[in-house]
Amino acid sequence: MNPYNAIKNAIIIGEYEPGTRLTEEALAESLQVSRTPIRDAIKQLESDGLIIPYKRRGYIVKEFSIKDIRQIYNLRALLESHGASEAALNRTDEELERMREKNTAYEQAITKLERSDIETIKNIQQANQDFHEEIFKAAKNEHLRAHIAKLVVVPIIFRSFYWYNERQLLRSLEVHKTILKAIENQEPERAKIAMQEHIYQGRDDVLIQLNKPQIHLWKGEAIND
Repeated sequence: MNPYNAIKNAIIIGEYEPGTRLTEEALAESLQVSRTPIRDAIKQLESDGLIIPYKRRGYIVKEFSIKDIRQIYNLRALLESHGASEAALNRTDEELERMREKNTAYEQAITKLERSDIETIKNIQQANQDFHEEIFKAAKNEHLRAHIAKLVVVPIIFRSFYWYNERQLLRSLEVHKTILKAIENQEPERAKIAMQEHIYQGRDDVLIQLNKPQIHLWKGEAIND
């Protein structure tokens, strides 16, 4: 695994928690690589919005408040719903088939969920992201894709899948199928509404969990304070 992926993965699963200070020296030593690839990884992680410069030296893992999360999801709802509507108008048969394949992979990932195995949660998160990516590709709007990429903060999405129960995951899958059907039938308004509700439901689920005092956002388990 290259340094960028290694550090990003550590942030996603909570090994590097929000507020953790990261330096080139410590990361290079931990990953047993030179500082040059670490420096490149840090630039990309800062661009991703996962780390921010520390006031003196180095970087810290970015913290996201409840207000941040609400705003991120609200913007995603606006942009991703527009992307779904454009995909309904512009998709090709080949793109539609790829969406079906990605959603099938998402369904298969859900059936293999083991909460004690972080990798199965990551697989669900990645399969979901792949499905959404196919929709944005079909929209054929690179400006839209660039803006959405900035808003899809992977650690937040990963935690949402950690919290989801089977009912919520299956509900998400059913909404995917509704979005797919709307895109297949080239119904832009239906695709827009379905995607918007999909994102809002995800937002509400995350906020419910964050408002529970026993839940720590970045831990791999619930903790009774």
